[in-house]
This record gives sequence, structure tokens and C-alpha cells, in this order.
Amino acid sequence: MKKRVYLSAICALAIGASASDLGTIQVESSTIDSKFDTKKTEVSTTTTISGEKVDEAHAESVQQLLQSIPGVTTEYTSGDSLKIHLRGVENQMYMGEKPGVAVVIDGVPVFERTGKVNIDLDNVESIKVIKGGASYLFGDDALSGAIIITTKKGAKYNHNYGAVEFGSDGYQKVLARSGYANDDLSFHIQASQRKSDGYWEDSDYKTKYLNGKIQYYLDDTSDISFGFEYSDRAKDTHGTVGGETAARTNPESVYDGNQDNRDYTRDYDVELLKLFLTYSKDFSSNSNLLVNGYIYTDDTSYMSAPQTKDGSGASDPSLDDSDYTYDNEYAQIQRGVKSEYRSSFDTFATLLGLDLRFNEYENKSTYRVNQALVRYYPSYSVTPDYYLAGDAKSDDTTDENVYAIYGEYKQEITKDLSATANIRYDLIKLDYKDYQNNNIKNDFKVYSYRLGMNYKINDDLNIYANYSTGFRAPTVNQLYAGDTSAWGSTQNNPDLDPEKSFNYEIGLRAKAKGITYEAAIFQIDREDFIMKTSGNYGDTDTTDMWDNVGGAKHRGLELSVIGNVIDKLSFNAAYTYLDAYYTKYDNFGIDLDGSYRSSIVTFFDATNNQIPRTPKHQLNLILDYMPINELKLTSEVNAKSEYYADDLNQIKIPGHATLNLLASYTNKIGDYQYNLFARVDNVFDKFYYNTARSSGDRNEDGLFNAEDLSITVNPGRVYTAGLSVKF
Repeated sequence: MKKRVYLSAICALAIGASASDLGTIQVESSTIDSKFDTKKTEVSTTTTISGEKVDEAHAESVQQLLQSIPGVTTEYTSGDSLKIHLRGVENQMYMGEKPGVAVVIDGVPVFERTGKVNIDLDNVESIKVIKGGASYLFGDDALSGAIIITTKKGAKYNHNYGAVEFGSDGYQKVLARSGYANDDLSFHIQASQRKSDGYWEDSDYKTKYLNGKIQYYLDDTSDISFGFEYSDRAKDTHGTVGGETAARTNPESVYDGNQDNRDYTRDYDVELLKLFLTYSKDFSSNSNLLVNGYIYTDDTSYMSAPQTKDGSGASDPSLDDSDYTYDNEYAQIQRGVKSEYRSSFDTFATLLGLDLRFNEYENKSTYRVNQALVRYYPSYSVTPDYYLAGDAKSDDTTDENVYAIYGEYKQEITKDLSATANIRYDLIKLDYKDYQNNNIKNDFKVYSYRLGMNYKINDDLNIYANYSTGFRAPTVNQLYAGDTSAWGSTQNNPDLDPEKSFNYEIGLRAKAKGITYEAAIFQIDREDFIMKTSGNYGDTDTTDMWDNVGGAKHRGLELSVIGNVIDKLSFNAAYTYLDAYYTKYDNFGIDLDGSYRSSIVTFFDATNNQIPRTPKHQLNLILDYMPINELKLTSEVNAKSEYYADDLNQIKIPGHATLNLLASYTNKIGDYQYNLFARVDNVFDKFYYNTARSSGDRNEDGLFNAEDLSITVNPGRVYTAGLSVKF
């Protein structure tokens, strides 16, 4: 495999060209490939989880892995998709909004319809988390950072592999992978299936994956990689329970006979396809070119709006629990080209990047049942509208084109001090069309940047500081809600400004006696965040609009300690202190009778309130013990303090702590290497909520309390076991 050896040697020379005391002077940044990854002079907080760690964890969801990283929270129900948050940004949002963090898979900036992201845990080479405003690299929505996922690749998958797993609530996984490598190429192909009956009523899911990658070495200095991933996901409900009483008395049931306690959406069918092609060329010992082209498609269908009443609000026995009002279809195509040129010299390094995106989003919603819809407007006039099954409720297409250029410059100032500067310019063009002949165009021009320094005190201690920015541009539906919304009388607001974040951070990285320490103090100031003027998810029949309603502050401390207590005992500790609150939100509206036909909205000043679902304290502690080389025993403690479920800070959710255990045994029989594992999550069967949230009087009793919560209950103690064989 001579060509691969030559290519690796040239890459090593490219990143090791400097002889300064700082070591390598190079750019750590990349939106395409992480093969130059290092933290020696990085000026932002970053954490990387290797693919080996992912495989060894035997987790059902990536949520179980990310909780070991300080500052990360997730919104997870079941299956392979979740919404990821960093440092409390966008924890107050829980519908289909973007999460405030850029998610990049093999160079593709991924966004799915629900704001969540689908991750195949069996196809992960590495997961890298960059914290702080990260729009200087990734553009739109990187308000608090980025998650960079690289899928499996390389000659190390030159083998055959199979695995089976079984667990609680009918969980099953099967996987098969085969690979090949020679002097000129390496490739692998993998197929897998995960399914579960689910803990909640009608919460079963099934996910099928087919993915692979081929890397061809064109010559001693260049290669080309092609990768693909196809997934077919079927999932029924999210598993939410209405009200604290229902959650505690019957946590497994989504339905208790009241339509307001039923999941608003059901029967998700999602097909995802990702294709990408990457070219890499080393021109000399200190310069490299990467070019990445991709296509990512997302086809999602589901039904929504449960009905046990007719259009006038009267009970209708002909409408049973299976009747939902709308069929929804969503089709998304993300296309793009990225290019990066990096160079390294004795005392400085540079990166120049180009990011072109050509995205298309199609939404279509039709009535699945006949409806006599009666609308109540603020004037109390009554207007009946009649719809037949198959009639369109909405049908629109948005073209989003992004033209961006970005760069990084790193300079050695002294033998121990380096400085880094990043800048990016985005031109975002939106073009919206719908079946009512609306044709709306708008564009935004946004600059993002980062300034940082790293100081090497000694070989085992570095301190760093940075200031970085993030942004999120308004959507067409926010800018022109009056023209594009099928609900209520929301007004247009074409003067919306992009949301902005400003991140300040000071941190250190240290090593002492085999233990690695990382700590960071941070503050994120958010300005111009976009909400409805009637509140978070305010009354849809109230005349309002989307506006830049306020600001927020997120500040805290993150601490990570990793090392060995003794040769056979290692640990990983992650702690987060977070204080996240609104600095301006003086017009928060809440519907106090829960009815979409009502205009009764009461307004509050939520300024200085804690942002929902942001606990002050979070702790993750992992201990690994290897009594013999073949056996690893792992214990994990997850703990978080209490938090508020609502913007008014009236409903407090208690904190909790859980214990997870894992035993993994690896050995060989001839040429066959096998692994046996058993895992128990939530060993003591602790009762707690995965998520709890509220923004209105859900049960329509005129009170706002814990009975209005929408809750996803944790399934309690969960068992998983499995066997894998490599040959």
C-alpha cells in the first residue's frame, strides 16, 4: 500500500512544517475534512469522539454519547433522530425550528424538516463539537457552535463484520459490513436495521440504512472519495403525554381519551439520501486543496391535527381516535459545492474557502377528512369555510441559494503566542412560490468572524481566548407570514433582521500526571431573536407577526477531566454550569384557555426569566475498569439539576441522577474477533422526564400549571445485549 504511505507522509509534512515552540502553525478549521485536526493552537473549545468510542459504547442513540461532552443537551424521544443544543441556545424552542447549531455530515450542512438530525451510529468515524458562534465557518444557524460528523472510511475497514443486538421494548439491531483495500483504493459497504416496539403506545419505529464509501488514490499526492447513505425511517408518535397527572399515573399511554393529550402528529415516513464526492490534492509539503460536491434529499410524510370534534367544535362520534385532519408531504433537496485551499509556512498559515448551496424546500398539506372549519376572529364574527378530503391547505416551494466565501489566518507572534482570525461573508437569496400565486423574493448579506489567541505557558499548559459571532437569517414564512400562512391573521414583516449571537470565551488545556484537563468560561449574548409578538407559540387567531422581540444571555463554566487513576482504571468527567436567561422579552403572550378559536391572549414580561430546559448544573462521570485485557466494565452517572419547563418560570421540573452499566468482552478464535456486551441504562429505574415543556393552557381549564405540560417520559430501566464478529 505504497501510495497510501506516501500520501500520509506528505500530509504529515504539511501539518508539521513549523519548527517553532508552538509546534505546528496551521489552520485547524475545515468544513470538509478533519485529517489536519489538532488542538495545539486551537482558540475555541472543541471536543472529538472517535468512531472507536462510538462503537464501544453500544448506544441506541447518539444522545447517550453526547451527554459526555460539557455544554451539550439534546431533545430525544426514540429512534435515530434528535435535536442537539449547545450552551442552552434554542432550548426554549421545541417545534420544527432550526436548533441554533450547525450539523455537518461529510461536509454536508444537514437540516431536516423537524429541526432534528438523523445519525447512523454504526457509520461514524468521528464526532467533533465546536462551541461558540461558528458562522465564520458554517454560515446560517451556527449561533452556538457546530457538530461535525465524519462517516467511516479508509483501509482499516478491510474486513467483514456482522453484529446483532437485542433489548427492552422489542429493540433489535442487525448489521453487516464488508470492505476491501489495496495499493490504489479502499472501500466498504454496510447495511443495517434498527427497530423497536417503543415504550409508549404507538411509539414503534424501524430504520433501515445502506451506506458505503470508496477512496481511490489518483497518485502519490491526490485522492478522490465517493460516499453514499440511504435511510428509510418509519415512526409512529413522538410519545408525548399531556399533563403531569397522566405522565405519572400512566406514562406509557399517549392517549387518555382527551384529544388534547394526543400527539399532534403521527405516522412519520422519512426517506433520506446523501451523496458526496471529495477531491484532495497536496501540491507541496505545505499546501492542500479540498473540493467537495454533494446532494442530500429528505422526503417526509406524516399526518397531523387529531380530530374528535367537527368544524364547529361540537363532539362528533363519527370521528374516532384514528382521525387526523391533514396529510403532510415535505421534500427537500440540498445541493452544494465547497472548496478549501490551505497552506502552512514557518510562522503563519492560511485557509481560503468557497461555499455554494442550492437548496429547494417543498411543503404540501392536504385535508384527509371533510371539514367545515369555523374561524373566530377578534371581532367575533363567524366565517365558515368548507373543505373536502384532498383539498389543499398549503402547497409551496422555497429556493434558497447561498453564496459564501470564508477564510482563516493564523500567525505566530512569539515562540509561545499565536493569533487566529476568521471571516466569512454570506449572500442568502430566498425565492418563494405557492399555489395561491404568491411569489416572494428576499436576500440577506451577513458577515461573521472570529478573533482568538493561544498562549503556550509550557509543554503541558495552554490558555486561549476568542470572540466569535453567529447568525440565523429569517425564513420566508417569518418575513411574509400574512401571505404564506394558512393559519390566522399573522401580518407580514419584511423588515426582520437576522438573529445574531456574540460569543466570549477563555479556556485552558493542561496535562499533569497522565490526566488531561480542559476548562472554559463563556458568555453568549443573543440579539434580535425572532418570535411571534403573541408569544413563543402564541394564539394563531390573534393579529400578530414575527418580529425581533428580544435578547438572551448564556454564560457558564465547562470542565472536562480525562485520565487514568491506575493502569486498569480510567475516567472521563464532564461538568457544566449554565446560567441562561432572557435579557429582553417584554411581550410574551400566552393563551389562557388553550383554544385555537379564542382570541384571549394574556401578555407578560419574561425579561430576566430563565430560559426553559436549561438546568444550572449537569454532570457526566464515566469509569472504565479492565480487570483483564479482554474485559471492560463501564459505569456512568448522569445528573442534572432542576429546570423550568416554560418561559414564565411557573412550572419547575425536578432534577435527577441515573446510573448506567456496561460490560464488554472481546477475544479471538483463529481469524475471528468477537465482542459480547451487555448494557443496562437507568439501573435503579429512576422516574424522570426526557423533555417537559409548555407554552399555553393545554387542557383549557383557565389555569396555567403542570397539567398543561407536554411530557416525554423516560422509559426507565433498559437492557441491551449483543454479539459482533469481525473476520
